[in-house]
Parts: sequence; C-alpha cells; structure tokens
Amino acid sequence: MTGEEAMMHAELLERRQSDQRAVTSRLTVVDSGPIAPQAQALPSFDFSTGGRTRAEQFDGWRSSFGSMLELTDNEQKAGDFSGRQTLWDLGSMVLAEIGTDSLGFSSLPGHIRRDPVDHWTMTLVKSGRIHTETARNTFGSGPGEVHIHSLGRVFGGVVPVKTEMLMLFVPRDFSVETAVTLGQSEFSTLSTGMGRLFSDYLIDVSNRLPMLKPGDLPGLAAATRAMILACVSPSRDNFEVAEGPIATVFLERARQLVQCRLLDPKLDSELVRRELGISRTRLYNLFEPFGGVMHYIQHRRLLSAYAALTDPNERRLIFQIAEERGFSDGAEFSRAFKRAFGDSPSDIRKRGGGGTPNRVNLDDCPSEQRLGVLLRRLQG
Repeated sequence: MTGEEAMMHAELLERRQSDQRAVTSRLTVVDSGPIAPQAQALPSFDFSTGGRTRAEQFDGWRSSFGSMLELTDNEQKAGDFSGRQTLWDLGSMVLAEIGTDSLGFSSLPGHIRRDPVDHWTMTLVKSGRIHTETARNTFGSGPGEVHIHSLGRVFGGVVPVKTEMLMLFVPRDFSVETAVTLGQSEFSTLSTGMGRLFSDYLIDVSNRLPMLKPGDLPGLAAATRAMILACVSPSRDNFEVAEGPIATVFLERARQLVQCRLLDPKLDSELVRRELGISRTRLYNLFEPFGGVMHYIQHRRLLSAYAALTDPNERRLIFQIAEERGFSDGAEFSRAFKRAFGDSPSDIRKRGGGGTPNRVNLDDCPSEQRLGVLLRRLQG
C-alpha cells in the first residue's frame, strides 16, 4: 500500500468511525434512561412454515409475501421448505428478519394490480445470496451487503441458496430527502464503505429492538433517516438520476394539492394535471405505483373518513361523512371502506379510538397476512 493509499484508508476509517459514533449516540438517546415498570415493549410477530407438508409450507410462505412479490419454488423436492420471519412494527417503517430456502421472486407492478404496495426495501444479506434482474441491469448481493428494490417497479430474481436477511421497508412518504436518495439508488447494491456502515447500523437496530419502547420510535426514525442520507449514494447504473428528484418534487406537490382540496367535488386527475402543468403521460407515470390518481385520491378520502368516524366530536351520520368525501352511494362507500381497513364504517364508529388507522391489532390476523397488513398501513 502506497503512502497516499494508506492516508486515504485512514481517512475513510476515521469517517466511518465518526459516523458510527454519531449513530450510536442517537440510538443511545433512544434507549437510555430508566425503564418504567409499566413501559410497553415493541411487539414482534413471528411466522414459520414448520409443521406442514412441503406444498402447504411453500403456499403459506408465498401467501405471506403476496402483497408485494410472487414467489416460486425452485426445487419442488421432497422434504421441508423452511421459511421464517419476525416482523417489527416501527410506526413509519417495518423491519423484517427473514430466513428462507431457495426460491424465485418477481414483483407485482402497479399496472396489473388494483391496490399495489409501493415501498422501497433495503435488504441486508446476513448469509447466502440474492440475485436480481431488471430491464436495465443485473446485480447480486452477498453477506454484509445491502441492496435497494422499489416494489412498485418491474423486477425478478432468485435466492439461489438458503439465505438469512434483514429487510427494512421504507415508505415513499418517509421524507422528501430519502425519497430522492432512494429513488436515485434503487436496484443497486451499497458496496461502498458507507454502505457497509449502513449494514452495521441495521444489525445494531435489530439487536436493540427488544429493548425499545413505542415512545422511542420517533428517535429511531430520525436516526434511520440520517443514516440513509449519509450512507446511500446514487447508483451510477441508474439512468434516471436526473429524473428522480424532479419526479419526487412533482409527486410531493401533487400530494399537497390532493390533501388541500380533498373535499372538493371537482378534485380529479385532470384538475391535478392542470395544477401541476404536466402531461397526462407524466401524471400517469407518477401515480402508477399507487394504482392511478383517482385510486390515490379515493384512498386519502377514505383515510379522512376514518378520522372523522373515530372523532368523538363528529356527530354527523355516516352517509353525510361519506357524501362530503365524494361517495354518493352508501353501499359503494361501505365496500371501499371495508376493503381498505377490514371493518365497516359502523364498526369503526362503534369502536372509536384514534384518528387514523395507524395501528392494526396483528394478534387478530392470520400469521401469513401480517406482513401484508403492515405494508398496506405504511401505504396510507
């Protein structure tokens, strides 16, 4: 190693150590201090394929990922198919610890699904390997490497051997800055020194989760956002680097417009297009991962209706709340509401509770459905 190379190596090492100290400091603030006896720990939810025939094992495993991926059994041999997952609901994110036998996977792009899940996944391979193919590139990830996927886009691949991984689901609404950063880096592997630092961070978070409480989640979200911005670099293989930030700005403006005019009966895709000053094609591309502009508007209106139905000061009849949000047919409103939240409007009103459906009682869900329920909650 030359003197110049040694100096560069020392500078990189110092930078990594400095960033690691900063992150450790953040997490120490998150979980420091006396723990009250009544403090509630973060719940975790386990699912395993054990105790079934191989066909039943794989069907259950495929069902657990059905909201985001189509899985195929590569080997279809006699004997067990081993799959296990532990899920952590982090409020604004979801972390999954996953172990799986060999399988194939492909995305479920928005244009073939009515209600697609569209998040980024940041996956750390702990052991084994993952191979991914997209229309523009092919890449693989091995132990210690983090790769980034966008669930709203078309991709496929294979897990060729038994693999252990940590998978962090980051929603599009997590922050504008992270949306730009991850959009520029999707479908790539974080192979730099800073990328390895993010690997260490994910492992550290997974080890600390059993010690955290719900009140620690805002601090964890802030630390994770800072780590993404510090450690993720735009992919040189991404041909849409310039397009990513522009699309993010337009999408953020569109979301703000929808929220401001949510109860306006004139709110539709054409109004959004005119206000943004973009073409119909561009508007379609922006909202394709959400099932289209009108589907996005309807979902935001359903969330608004949910908040109204759980507001103890809201005395109006259900049909009046629905009508204010563009639903002239009560039966149509009830069907759409139940599809979105799993309960009827009247059930939600009777039960009362918080203003938005941010917490799902996962203990009441079949174990195969828990990941899908959490990912759809992030979509809101």
